[in-house]
Amino acid sequence: MAEHSPWFYLTTPIYYVNDIPHIGHAYTTVAADVLARTRRLMGEPVFFLTGTDEHGQKVWQSAERHGLAPQLYVDRILPRFRELWERLAVSNDDFVRTTQPRHVQGVREVLSLLREKGDIYEGSYEGWYCLPDERFWTDKDVVEGLCPECRRPVERISETNYFFRMGRYQDWLVSHYEAHPETIRPESRLNEVMGFLRKPLGDLCISRPKSRVPWGIELPFAPDYVTYVWFDALLNYITVPRSTGSSPEEGMARLWPGTHVIGKDILTTHAVYWPILLRALDLPPPRLIFAHGWWTVDGQKMSKSRGNVVDPVALLDTFGTDATRYFLLREGQFGQDVDFSREALVNRINRDLANDLGNLLSRVTAMALRFFPEGGIPRPEGGERREVEEEALQLLPEVRERTVGFEFHRALAVLWEFVAFLNRTVDIRAPWVLARDPEKSAELSEVLYDLLEGIRLVALHLAPFLPETADKILEALDCPGTGTLSYASHGGFGVVAAYTVRPGAALFPRRDASGAILSEETEKSTRKPPKESSSPSKGETAPATPPAGDSASASPPSAASPEVPVLTYEEFQKLRLATGIIREAVPVPKSKKLLKLSVDIGEAMPRTVVAGIAGSYPPESLVGKSVVVVTNLAPATLMGVTSQGMLLAATVSDGVSLLTPDRDAPPGAGIR
Repeated sequence: MAEHSPWFYLTTPIYYVNDIPHIGHAYTTVAADVLARTRRLMGEPVFFLTGTDEHGQKVWQSAERHGLAPQLYVDRILPRFRELWERLAVSNDDFVRTTQPRHVQGVREVLSLLREKGDIYEGSYEGWYCLPDERFWTDKDVVEGLCPECRRPVERISETNYFFRMGRYQDWLVSHYEAHPETIRPESRLNEVMGFLRKPLGDLCISRPKSRVPWGIELPFAPDYVTYVWFDALLNYITVPRSTGSSPEEGMARLWPGTHVIGKDILTTHAVYWPILLRALDLPPPRLIFAHGWWTVDGQKMSKSRGNVVDPVALLDTFGTDATRYFLLREGQFGQDVDFSREALVNRINRDLANDLGNLLSRVTAMALRFFPEGGIPRPEGGERREVEEEALQLLPEVRERTVGFEFHRALAVLWEFVAFLNRTVDIRAPWVLARDPEKSAELSEVLYDLLEGIRLVALHLAPFLPETADKILEALDCPGTGTLSYASHGGFGVVAAYTVRPGAALFPRRDASGAILSEETEKSTRKPPKESSSPSKGETAPATPPAGDSASASPPSAASPEVPVLTYEEFQKLRLATGIIREAVPVPKSKKLLKLSVDIGEAMPRTVVAGIAGSYPPESLVGKSVVVVTNLAPATLMGVTSQGMLLAATVSDGVSLLTPDRDAPPGAGIR
């Protein structure tokens, strides 16, 4: 392998402009953007390229149907892609169009070089042609007259064309992947490629006669032919670097080899055709090819014929930039197929963004403004590490590691573990209680500083994923915006000398099931505790009135309505409540609602508790969480798992909120 440039050169595919962009385009590009932003925060020089593929038979036919010249047609389609990337806050450094002179010239130079080397030759061809894929297939590839890739009808074509001697480099490519299996990810994609390479590679037809396809880059040695659209498109990854330096060689030396983020449907072209083409040009293969999965609906691939295509513009119109970005990368594992659900999107917004993150910021800044109206919450003196700093040092480096490792969903889950920890810290340290005692003013200042510093670090690590939200958080904290940040300069704890916060609007409004923003009156009404509630079933969480939160004092509870059963003191004494700490949380198989929890209540072995809280808490966010447990319930079996207790929780508009002690309490501490 050639020595890598210090630059991180990152590309998406260039998107075909015969139709409007869809959610798959957005998914690929947002993922690449998060990588680019993270690498910049790490201090690396980054060159992030995306663009559009504007040649080929399908584009020409679409232009014909619209009564437009091909160039005018692609010029009219292009803004849809540029505007989508702007609305998604994509930070690409360059945008290539295959109709640009720099690209056209680069392709023609490559064609001439390969022709001189003898890697391109003229020959006759008869075989099957798939118009949607613009690709030739042999008799053994076609099954029942259908393209093996898209399963649409193929047509028989016989014509003279130009071919690239791809087969002569097959042994080299197999040896390369055997020596460097890490260059294709995830591993399942490497296995696909190696399976493909077990069969002999035929030579690649790299031209189309103008009589059939008049729209494309003309072959320099055969003016009656244009370049095959895939051969043309792949070369953008080097025609752009060649145009960025003082000379083509200097530009390539600075940027190449690159990292490609693609969808799994174009794996073969990128992992077989492309590295072989580079080998023929005496250039090193890509640094990495990462092929992610598809977005599906009810397990089915999106397609126009099924009518289940998700429009990213519609998502942005309804939910905004950062909520859309968050859902795309949080909902499923990058590399695998992910199922789209509007309900899941709304739940992510309400639970993760509005409740966990938004509520954390509003609570802490409200208390800072209330208890320190003049500002100036100073950095505590002394060098000892406190709990918030310890947790930040433990969790936040993993966020960066997971992100550059393409584990976006896990990176966000770890970051939300830290958000959950900060929320627990608010409940446990109870600044509103400290504020009542003048002798605890120093402790109050310390607690609020630590919380604000923790929130700042959340914003720093959130910036690659949700750049607009990160800037809003930093503005509320009166800190520099994301454009000036780096992990090296701003990733430590205690960077800010003193905090003066600003009041701000809620980060994310809550939404109803349709995605519409809840009015203030509706949201308040949905948060009111119910006037009555039935007794919870064993293994479920019991409804309870929410705690006072960050209020200085709690309102007295209203009298019980006559319909609520009244317990005698002796009956109540039979109930045993204790504090517990969740040590492990996993989903119960075949259940969308239940989680199996291992809860430490101070006994020799943790208790197994089954709780119906999967809709309110991801399993990973529960580990380490303090809870209140009913310990003397008779065991109950739910979905094949025996539950030995019950957690207490408040009923809220989108699920439940677990009750936690407002300060440190050891597992098994009695509750009275």
